[in-house]
Amino acid sequence: MQALLDTIATLPHPREADRHFHGRGGLHPGCEAWTLDCYPPVWLLTSFAPTDEEALARIGAALAARWAEIAPGEPLNWVYQCRDEAGASNRLMSGQVPEPHVVEEAGARYGVHLMRGQNHGLFLDMAEGRRWVRDWARSQPGGKVLNLFAYSCAFSVAALQGGAAQVFNYDMARGALESGRRNHQLNGLAGAQFLAHDIFSSWGKIRRSGPYELVIMDPPSYQKGSFIDTKDYPRLLRRLPELLAPGGHALICLNSPKLDSEFVREGVAREAPGLVFVERLANPPVFADVAPERALKVLVYRQP
Repeated sequence: MQALLDTIATLPHPREADRHFHGRGGLHPGCEAWTLDCYPPVWLLTSFAPTDEEALARIGAALAARWAEIAPGEPLNWVYQCRDEAGASNRLMSGQVPEPHVVEEAGARYGVHLMRGQNHGLFLDMAEGRRWVRDWARSQPGGKVLNLFAYSCAFSVAALQGGAAQVFNYDMARGALESGRRNHQLNGLAGAQFLAHDIFSSWGKIRRSGPYELVIMDPPSYQKGSFIDTKDYPRLLRRLPELLAPGGHALICLNSPKLDSEFVREGVAREAPGLVFVERLANPPVFADVAPERALKVLVYRQP
């Protein structure tokens, strides 16, 4: 775990939510199981493999030593999450976690939850996607946005901050949409709708609210009973032409390490051949991966 300890020894005093160590990218041999994030004022250490108490004690001591250097007198708050195929367990190791817990990113505020569940309310690897959406909205203010699989609606916050007029957030999980509603309240934003709906059961009301200047598709790679990427992604892509306004853009996100960007390109070519490829967004540098196609893929397309 030396690479992780070396990173801890040079940590900055964080002001925004961010990842600081990404062993999952394979660039630090022997540390592939580890990630270290900060959701100020709390550090989150995640392991994707079983970890013994001795290792946790060494990491905790390193965090405490560095924190004493960069934040003398401030309490060290850190949480350990162990993740495997069965799920996640979360454990407070030191200090406390604020409730409510609100973090910032690029001038936006988001509520997060580190002590329950596997996901925390804000996917840090999607920071560049949110930046792109904010910049897009600034370039054509007043646009209408469709945000599918909205989760906590962070894309919607970015779009409205940039100048979009309306965002339609769809997700099956009402709890996630309630988190999204709170995120908009945290930022003083209006113009969003929060719609609990299984999009595969009916596209009628989604079409009726369109066409949209921007469609965001960020589904899970696998969710039992609701979404399987290899089966369901083509069903999404073939809807894009009828949802997009002329000149509109689609932000297509794929987070499966088992599928590469060609899966999206081939899917668009087959299901929505009129769309024009614009670019693939770079992931934040800290998420660098020895196999870039294994990492998050975010592709932009345009309706002619």
